[in-house]
Amino acid sequence: MNLARLGAGFSSPVLDSQRTFRGALEALSRPGRVVTAGGPAEVPRNVAESACALALALLDQDTTLWLSPLLAPVGGYLRFHTGCRLVSQEAEADFALLDSAELPSLDLFRCGSDEYPDRSATVIVQVPTLEAGSGLRLSGPGIRGSVRVAIGGLHEAFFLYWGRNRALFPRGIDVFFACGPLLCGLPRTTRIEV
Repeated sequence: MNLARLGAGFSSPVLDSQRTFRGALEALSRPGRVVTAGGPAEVPRNVAESACALALALLDQDTTLWLSPLLAPVGGYLRFHTGCRLVSQEAEADFALLDSAELPSLDLFRCGSDEYPDRSATVIVQVPTLEAGSGLRLSGPGIRGSVRVAIGGLHEAFFLYWGRNRALFPRGIDVFFACGPLLCGLPRTTRIEV
């Protein structure tokens, strides 16, 4: 492995990781809110800086990661900077990083159990555009009334997948959408109206 070609991670690992984690908590606790997550010193090609930052903040040697084929080249970078273990099957993953063009059914990921709903996967989907104030109407816990967010690149099947995911509550997966430095969270309890 050529370490010089991997690229640098966070400039200040502790502070940058904490900042990204706080942004992720804000995004997930207030669905539809678009936050700035920033990014590492060097972002691998074809990866959104917020998706990369979130992976650097959440992954460690005790976590597993599944990458969609388009993002497979970032595996060495994330393995080096976080110590995570890459897996070949979606059901084995604690976290998944994928591009919206390759979004598999959410049913393929681990959804936890009624006793341990926290043992579900978290999926990070990078999208071409992300903008608050228009688009999908979201409602549910963490949202006063409803909010709107435009998430580019989602194919129609996602809404079918999301409906099945919501029906599993308290089980189910949580999703982050990443675009450039921006991040938006979608917890399993959120209702979506197109």
